[in-house]
Amino acid sequence: MANRHATAWARSGLRAVPGVRAVSSYRREWLAKDLVAGVVLTTLLVPQGMAYAELAGLPPITGLYTSILCLLGYALCGPSRILVLGPDSSLGPMIAATVLPLAGAGADPDRAVALASMLALMVALVMILASVARLGFVADLISKPTMIGYMNGLALTILIGQLPKLLGFKVEADTLIGECVGLVEKLTAGAVVPAAAAVGVGGVVLLLVLQRRLPKVPAVLVMVVLAIGAAAVFGLGEHGVGLVGVLPKGFPPFTLPDVRLDDLGPLSAGALGIAVVSLADTISNASAFAARTGQEVRGNQEMAGIGAANLAAGFFQGFPVSTSGSRTAVAERAGARTQLTGVVGAALIVLMLVLVPGLFRNLPQPALAAVVIVASLSLADLPGTVRLWRQRRAEFLLSLAAFVGVAFLGVLPGIAIAVALSVLNVFRRAWWPYDAVLGRVPGLEGFHDIRSYPGAQRLPGLVIYRFDAPLFFANARAFRDQVRRLAHGDPPPSWIVVAAEPMTDVDTTAADVLEDLDQALNAEHVHLVFAELKDPVRRKIERYGLTRTIDPDHFFPTVEAAVAAYRLRTGAQWTTGAG
Repeated sequence: MANRHATAWARSGLRAVPGVRAVSSYRREWLAKDLVAGVVLTTLLVPQGMAYAELAGLPPITGLYTSILCLLGYALCGPSRILVLGPDSSLGPMIAATVLPLAGAGADPDRAVALASMLALMVALVMILASVARLGFVADLISKPTMIGYMNGLALTILIGQLPKLLGFKVEADTLIGECVGLVEKLTAGAVVPAAAAVGVGGVVLLLVLQRRLPKVPAVLVMVVLAIGAAAVFGLGEHGVGLVGVLPKGFPPFTLPDVRLDDLGPLSAGALGIAVVSLADTISNASAFAARTGQEVRGNQEMAGIGAANLAAGFFQGFPVSTSGSRTAVAERAGARTQLTGVVGAALIVLMLVLVPGLFRNLPQPALAAVVIVASLSLADLPGTVRLWRQRRAEFLLSLAAFVGVAFLGVLPGIAIAVALSVLNVFRRAWWPYDAVLGRVPGLEGFHDIRSYPGAQRLPGLVIYRFDAPLFFANARAFRDQVRRLAHGDPPPSWIVVAAEPMTDVDTTAADVLEDLDQALNAEHVHLVFAELKDPVRRKIERYGLTRTIDPDHFFPTVEAAVAAYRLRTGAQWTTGAG
């Protein structure tokens, strides 16, 4: 009996694994499409994987190791049918900013790889713990304006950082300003390698033209093949152009990252930033592609899937990964139906490393820089920035602040600034919410802001006031001060009716402020009245004991009911512009 229960439990546990469920529900007619899509996807995975590894300051081979393992990890544990994970242009600078200062100048590449692998394991731990705690909402910590600014800053950082490689020289600098100065000095000193510049600039132009004119053509593959051909035909390696060289042969070995104890603190900070960006990117991409296929986005399961992908990469000399909108779009256009597409891509990369590790030995480094630069251009959202300027200047300033943070303070401080600004913006809106005095507009139901309708009718001695936020410690005094100003109007009102529907909460600090306010108004023969207060908030007010000072008869279910009660007691009539 015990064995039977254990077997049933094991089967139930296996069915809970997304990859197992996908296999059990797989349809035969999907196989050909997944295989073809996997082949097409591989043509993009290989050059982008190597390019983004170098963007992260790591050897190109680590990009392929990462691609293999993260695809397999997400295929097993990821909930999305076709979402493609892998090395990402938005994470590359964050990885470099975390790992390279710890590795030190001229450090052994093996140490940099070990640090990056430990970083991937830490990102995995953050994601898995967040999934268990159901913290999928963390992706909402970065608002769209701050994300636009962050990505614009990231695009500029990547562009400036890759230009030296594109032109065939190196610049040693730790800041964007330093890189700009170094770039100008090298250009004026004539450090450009003409052959490298021809390959790099030509690659950028070719990629942009193909992506714009022939979007169905695998632009990266075409450019890479032409660059390899040019290197072989013209002997570019003998003309000062750096080449990738022969890649290590075989499947990446299982490796426990060997790092020092004092490395863990800086790695943890980087892991948190990478996890937030990766999660936000994954949720947005998953939402976009799920809408097309009729799937639901499950944020907590997505975190578990990303965690599994990073865990697999971290144990096999990889680095942190995220989803890729461009690679997912390629897989979708090629007919992908399930995660078998990613498994096929991983298998083909393994076969390449086992059978033909020298396939990309003549690939020029400027060609990889071209891939990264074009990817960075896709990160920038200049139309979105212009739209913010035209539609909402406050959010444009938030976006600009995030941009400046990334560009001038660095990638990791930039993401911290982006998150902090998003949270502060929410707090600002609650701290200084919109408020309004309301009046009656003939021909329109309800009561409306007298700033929008200057001719609105009002009742003498009555003020209807709306405060569009929960009442809590930060804004309670602002509410009190505005009500006091209304009470001291000319002529002073006898009732101030608070249209309280937007008040979703009243905390203890606000309750104390309300009690003092009501007592002060009563001394001036002004009554504080509430209308449309939500039941949970009303119960809190009663629990706070406010009904000792605020007359229980001064709570009304609707503004209309409060107005009707006032008119019944006073006989007041509607007048235009009355105080």
